[in-house]
Amino acid sequence: MNFHAISAIYRFEMARTRRTLFQSIVSPVLSTSLYFIVFGAAIGSRISEVDGVSYGAFIVPGLIMLSLLTQSVSNASFGIYFPRFTGTIYEVLSAPISFLEIVIAYVGAAATKAMLVGVIILATAHLFVPMTIQHPVWMLLFMVLTAITFSLLGFIIGIWADNFEKLQFVPLLIITPLAFLGGSFYSISMLPPVWQTVTLFNPVVYLISGFRWSFYGQADVSVGVSLAMTFLFLSICLAVIAWIFKTGWRLKA
Repeated sequence: MNFHAISAIYRFEMARTRRTLFQSIVSPVLSTSLYFIVFGAAIGSRISEVDGVSYGAFIVPGLIMLSLLTQSVSNASFGIYFPRFTGTIYEVLSAPISFLEIVIAYVGAAATKAMLVGVIILATAHLFVPMTIQHPVWMLLFMVLTAITFSLLGFIIGIWADNFEKLQFVPLLIITPLAFLGGSFYSISMLPPVWQTVTLFNPVVYLISGFRWSFYGQADVSVGVSLAMTFLFLSICLAVIAWIFKTGWRLKA
């Protein structure tokens, strides 16, 4: 394992975050804070509690997960697409570094940046509402697994995309709607029975449900099922990554 090469790519990606601090950190935190203020004020005045938790506190895990999903995908997809777009990917491919080490470096940096945003949003939420975390270890586990899984997905998107429009297609038109419809701002138990069944086909439901359980001990889906589904998504992404590097599909395009 070439740890020096992994460290070099990782540090380069993290340095890019420092150079674009407003876009990488400040912008998503401000956007999520606005979601919190608007939804908390507009809907919170009509819904005092959800499952015994104040509405303002109830939406915090959903907002963190929404940001975590979008930032993981966006950071990882841009991180690998931009070298392909500029042609500098050949410098990486010609270096004494394996495909596995390339994935570890890019995905690790994307997951780190996404988790940093998530932690800042969590700290910011404490300024608006009182909240507790009943299972901090589980919360951290769900954050890490989700960040890594969706960073892998973003890496796949970055390899698949051949223009900037495709690069934004999945995060904007698929990931974000699934997060909004996955219980970020409501409990799926509030939906009619038919729509509860339909919602269970949304994979993001299991991520948000498990993450919310780590805060309040309450979930729409069993925490065991949520954890199993998270590992399933991770396994699928790893399998696709392995296939891409085995075949060399579009890596140099």
